Amino acid sequence: MGFWEKDMKKEYSDIITQVQMANQLQKGLDRKEFTLYYQPEFDLKTLEIVGVEALVRWYQPEIGFISPEDFIPVAEKSKLIYKLEQWIIKKALSQKLQWEKDGFSQLELSINLSSKTLESECYFNKIEKIISSYKVDYSRITIELTETMNLTNLNYVADRLKRLKKLGIKIALDDFGTGFSSLNHLRTLPVDIIKIDKSFIQPLSQNNREAIITKNMITMAHELDYRVVAEGIEMQEQYDFLIQNCCERGQGFLLCIPIPEDKLGRLIKVCKYKKEIAV
Repeated sequence: MGFWEKDMKKEYSDIITQVQMANQLQKGLDRKEFTLYYQPEFDLKTLEIVGVEALVRWYQPEIGFISPEDFIPVAEKSKLIYKLEQWIIKKALSQKLQWEKDGFSQLELSINLSSKTLESECYFNKIEKIISSYKVDYSRITIELTETMNLTNLNYVADRLKRLKKLGIKIALDDFGTGFSSLNHLRTLPVDIIKIDKSFIQPLSQNNREAIITKNMITMAHELDYRVVAEGIEMQEQYDFLIQNCCERGQGFLLCIPIPEDKLGRLIKVCKYKKEIAV
């Protein structure tokens, strides 16, 4: 078999796999196999939980958990991403309403939005309508955009994000530093927060190149009046470096893994109790 035939066979196999995954995705949505986990975001100085990022998880009874890295790209190609994101936003905002009723109104909520939705006027309007229907404290809501998004028209996307900002919603640029368009995105999009990608955090030591780059990212962000969140904090050395360089917020397994909503509620109550005792 020649190289061309092998490539064609692999491509055909990949297409079949994607079609099968898309079919399973649709069934998973119908069977309510998806759930949300929440990754806490900490004030790095006080170690107080100041917010959470909603992360979708898919548990299929026959297989177990399926990685978002496997199903999100398929959802985007099959257009199921629109249905999935609408479910995520409804679920997350319902949870935010409950937190506010339970006395945790200060807790911030971050939700990821795909380039597919941002570039579709029809589906963005649906998302905007859903968000507007939940009477939450919008100043505590952040919409996250992945820095590596393939946005074909930044100006259209910027206009749509400005519509969300009129509600009081903040905009975060996720995975900052990983794409070729980082500075252009900062210049064009109405960003409030940058989240430094874990690839710059995990190899940190005081003298390496990543440390210099990360230090300058933090400095630049502060000079432009952006909030800075560090992702992927897994070691004490990384945490210490970020504190020394005035990074105000962070996420990572050193601080807390993503957890389901019931465990998050208990964790928040424990943290609030400890804070009250300390005072």
